[in-house]
Amino acid sequence: MNTELLDVIVRAPALQGQGVAVFELEDAAGRPLPAFTAGAHIDLHLPGGLVRPYSLCGDPADTRRYRLGVLKDPASRGGSQAVHQHLLTEGTRLAIGAPRNHFPLEEAAPHSVLIGGGIGITPMLAMAWRLHALGASFELHYCARSRTQAAFLGELEAAPWAARVQLHFDDEGAGDPAAALNPQARLKAAPAGSHVYVCGPSGFMDWVLTEAEAAGLPAAQRHREYFSAPVAAAPEGGERAFEVELRRSRKTVQVGATESLLAALRGVGVKVAVSCEEGVCGTCACTVLEGEPDHRDAYLTDEEKADNDQILVCCSRARSARLVLDL
Repeated sequence: MNTELLDVIVRAPALQGQGVAVFELEDAAGRPLPAFTAGAHIDLHLPGGLVRPYSLCGDPADTRRYRLGVLKDPASRGGSQAVHQHLLTEGTRLAIGAPRNHFPLEEAAPHSVLIGGGIGITPMLAMAWRLHALGASFELHYCARSRTQAAFLGELEAAPWAARVQLHFDDEGAGDPAAALNPQARLKAAPAGSHVYVCGPSGFMDWVLTEAEAAGLPAAQRHREYFSAPVAAAPEGGERAFEVELRRSRKTVQVGATESLLAALRGVGVKVAVSCEEGVCGTCACTVLEGEPDHRDAYLTDEEKADNDQILVCCSRARSARLVLDL
């Protein structure tokens, strides 16, 4: 993974909808930025030492700038507030990580159904640009509570693929079945082999993917991107302490019942790269040499979790009394 940071400058910052900061980032020296693929995100290195991942929503063919949209979320852990406080000023300078993609497009699919709920529209915009460039078949559904809350409406209307966009607003669809999103019906009518992509609040994504399964789409054709990992229920009897051996560091650390594995590692001076700290981005993944992890992330697939050879230390714990990590 490329860990080199990029020096960028904020351009064209604006507020759209209700609390969505939309802005572009350009290389501080005027050079082209690294190419990215649709569905990718970058890490913003924000004031106060925060590092947070956000989806790129611009055209992947445009390497002059990265475009982002960040909702100001009062329930966040400081990232969105920092963006709104510091990055809505033209010319602000900051460091970012190179693009990474955990939510890639299957570009060879006969048809793609893109569904964005609220700020979950951001990766769908990049996907729409890419599919349009490929001449591929797709449709984009943007769901929001109201038109006044929605961002990117002007861009969607002006895009060369605007005819493929359908807007669904809760306060405009009441009593109008034609205006409401019906994922199951839409996917049953889609060509065989279609893929669906969804991003948004967890409940919204669960609903869309349940409908997609009911429409007959296999798991390999259903894709989601989490903003944060679902909250895992504590095991019966409550959380338990466990021991972790750090093989390369030649250290052993006790992780208390009320302590995170990441905090315990930091406590003995072992540094692990982190970004989201919510089990979504995969930055903190470490190799498991022995023991059984208690996976609580939304990054690893079910198959990868079953292999028990990786752990995301920001949120996961141990089922076994002891883990051995390649740290």
